[in-house]
Amino acid sequence: MSTEVKVQQETTEAGPAFFQVLNERRSVRKYDTEAVISQEEINELLTMATKAPSSSNMQPWRFLVVTDPELKAKLLPLAFNQQQVADASAIVIVLGDLEMYKRSEDIYGAAFEAGFMSEEVKAQMTENSLRMYSSLPAERLKEIVIFDTGLVAMQLMLAARAKGYDTVPMGGYNRDAVKELFGIGERYLPTLMLPIGKAAAPGHPTVRLPLEQIVHVNSFKG
Repeated sequence: MSTEVKVQQETTEAGPAFFQVLNERRSVRKYDTEAVISQEEINELLTMATKAPSSSNMQPWRFLVVTDPELKAKLLPLAFNQQQVADASAIVIVLGDLEMYKRSEDIYGAAFEAGFMSEEVKAQMTENSLRMYSSLPAERLKEIVIFDTGLVAMQLMLAARAKGYDTVPMGGYNRDAVKELFGIGERYLPTLMLPIGKAAAPGHPTVRLPLEQIVHVNSFKG
């Protein structure tokens, strides 16, 4: 059974209510070192995560999944010795592809094959994407990629919680050292590191600012 089919079937079964998942998600830093997450389960989570939106559907996210204990041990000092990197079942390093537009033909070709667009529209959107994104200033392109990988990372965290797993989004790590460790080229930008596993201790509760301090209706008063 394919991952896609299995995910579709499971959406019809009883599961945690969406708002329950939102309320239960916590940033967990202590993990059960005996818990194992299979590659099949990781693929299911990533399949759901990649339903996230992205600019022109360019899907600039790439995922480096680390489950090998020796590699996690090497990652530990690169993440400033944050123990969850060694203890979690898997580490997903979310990368942004700064040349994602080079997959335009694949993306729009698949949409055409699925019957979502005509061949004429496919050709036009491919041409437009190649021209527009390749001409963007580097900083603007980087901004788009970081924004989109943030969307997919949040969706991955929620999918993990719905499956009974815990996560913690990490921005504090040595990106250059991680790129060197795995031989990642300049085309790819590490954004966040995401441990996934079973909590050994619950994430601590947090508070949020009240809406009256952060919501402005029809006018803005900073």
